[in-house]
Amino acid sequence: MIARRRVAIVPAHNEEGAVGGVVAEIRAFDPGFDVVVVDDGSTDQTAAAAAAAGAFVVSLPFNLGIGAAVQTGFKFALERGYALAVRLDGDGQHDPAELPKLLAVIDRDEADVVVGSRFAGEEGAHRSSRARRLGIVFFAKLVSLLTRQHVTDTTSGFQALNRRGVAVFAADYPHDYPEVEATVMVHKHRLRLVEVPVTMREREHGESSITLLRSIYYMLKVTLALVVSMFRRYDLPAEET
Repeated sequence: MIARRRVAIVPAHNEEGAVGGVVAEIRAFDPGFDVVVVDDGSTDQTAAAAAAAGAFVVSLPFNLGIGAAVQTGFKFALERGYALAVRLDGDGQHDPAELPKLLAVIDRDEADVVVGSRFAGEEGAHRSSRARRLGIVFFAKLVSLLTRQHVTDTTSGFQALNRRGVAVFAADYPHDYPEVEATVMVHKHRLRLVEVPVTMREREHGESSITLLRSIYYMLKVTLALVVSMFRRYDLPAEET
C-alpha cells in the first residue's frame, strides 16, 4: 500500500452502541489511518464514544442529515490535505477488513472513486427486503442508463476516494438521500468510478431510518433529482481546475 496521509470518514447519528467499535476496527486494520467521526446532531453519547475510541470528532449542532454529515467529512479531509479518504457508516455494517479491495484500485490509479458493492458478484450477495432490493435495482438501472456505465449498487456508502474525488464531494454533495445522485455527479465531473464486490454485515445497534413512506418519497424525489442533475452545470472545484 502506498504510504500517504489517509483518513476514514465515519458519519454517525445516535450510534453510541456501534461507533466505538467501528473506530477500533479501522485503527486495527491500519493504525496509519486517521479517523474522523462526524456526529450528526446525536442525542446520545455518540461523540463521547467516538472520542474515547481515538477518533477526531466533528459535532454538527443539530441533525442535518447524512449528506451534510458526509460532506463535512470530505471538507475535513480536503482542508487537512489528506491524499486518500475512505467512508464507512457508523452503524458497523461496513467491515474494515474489506477495505483492501477498494484501496487496491486507488493505489493502481484505476479510479477516483471506488464503491463497495453488495451486488457486483456472488461475493457481494446481500440479503435485503424485497421492497428495498427493488428500489436498489431500479436506481442501479436508471443510473446505468443515464451515465452509460453499468453500476449495481448506487446506495452504498462504503467508498474510497483519491484527492480529486474528495475535492469534488467537499465542494458539492447531495443532502437528503445522497449516494444515488452522487453517482451521477461522478459521471458529470468525469471522475473514474469502479465498483468492487464486498460483503456487508447486518446492523447490530440502532434502527434504520428507512420506512415504507420514506421509501416512496425517496424514489420519487431521487428520480426527479437525477433527471435534473443530468442538465445541471457543475462548477469545478479548485482541485480540478
